[in-house]
Amino acid sequence: MKTAMPVHVAVGVIVDDRNRVLTSLRSSQLHQGGLWEFPGGKLEANENVIDALQRELAEELGITIDPAACFPLKKVIHHYSDKSVLLDIWQVNAFTGEPHGQEGQPVVWQAIERLDQDRFPAADLAIIQVLKLPRCIAVSGDFSSMEQLRAGIQNLAAKKIQLVQLRKPDTTENEFLSFARHAAELCHGLNMRLQINAHPALAGKIPGVGLHVNSATLLSLDRRPTGLEELFSASCHNLDELHHAESVEVDFAFLSPVKPSASHPLAIPMGWSGFRSAAAQVSIPVYALGGVAETDLTTARRQGAHGIAAISAFWDIQELCKTGDNLLI
Repeated sequence: MKTAMPVHVAVGVIVDDRNRVLTSLRSSQLHQGGLWEFPGGKLEANENVIDALQRELAEELGITIDPAACFPLKKVIHHYSDKSVLLDIWQVNAFTGEPHGQEGQPVVWQAIERLDQDRFPAADLAIIQVLKLPRCIAVSGDFSSMEQLRAGIQNLAAKKIQLVQLRKPDTTENEFLSFARHAAELCHGLNMRLQINAHPALAGKIPGVGLHVNSATLLSLDRRPTGLEELFSASCHNLDELHHAESVEVDFAFLSPVKPSASHPLAIPMGWSGFRSAAAQVSIPVYALGGVAETDLTTARRQGAHGIAAISAFWDIQELCKTGDNLLI
């Protein structure tokens, strides 16, 4: 029996400056009725995604979105018992008008950290997972002892950093795992998430810890090396690498260098225009890396970044400040 094509649905993710996302309540008469959803709707015949998003958000919410400020975030295929859907999820960074339920449906801004996946259609779980990725990711700078590692992570916790990537290339595998186990214990106690910047062979060595790979390792992969329960990400420096990261199903990618790098003076920065162009051509969350600081977050978001990643912008204990946040990691 021929399998029906999934229903192609354009979805708009609209987040305000209080880290709330716009949601609406589905009519009880509809499929998956009575659940909250992210605004959007199915594409009409011969309609592209942006046109569908413009039409649906105008019809549902009475707002006009700026197509130039919309960026692909993720594509998700989900199979229900009675139908399949392809969610084409876009980040909407600018619109005019006051959102309200044009069809009488309740429209509510919900705090992202409080989103309850049980009150959304099952297909929307992937959207919630993306939304709960932090805006800032700290990558560890230089440290030479457990005490310095502890001080660095505690300092990040004080800055409300939620995700830390442990990078320590100048160690043996056993030394790195020792540092990683200590970091994992610290992060768990501080309610932070941890990734290790390491070879995929180390994935799973420490339960509950995610994996980040450099661009060379990324290009050697033909599939995701970890399960879906832990974060998997990669460093990229151009559009080809971003496409490969997308093909192996990373949860997010770093793209660098955005700005000039003192540590890599020969590396040509892509600038925000180059970042925007590349990030707009993939359906994965992309973080800006390279010469960026927390003060660049608003600019990064406007240019299609999910957030920023940095080393020295966050890892700034005096004895640890021996590396820059613009390393091509």
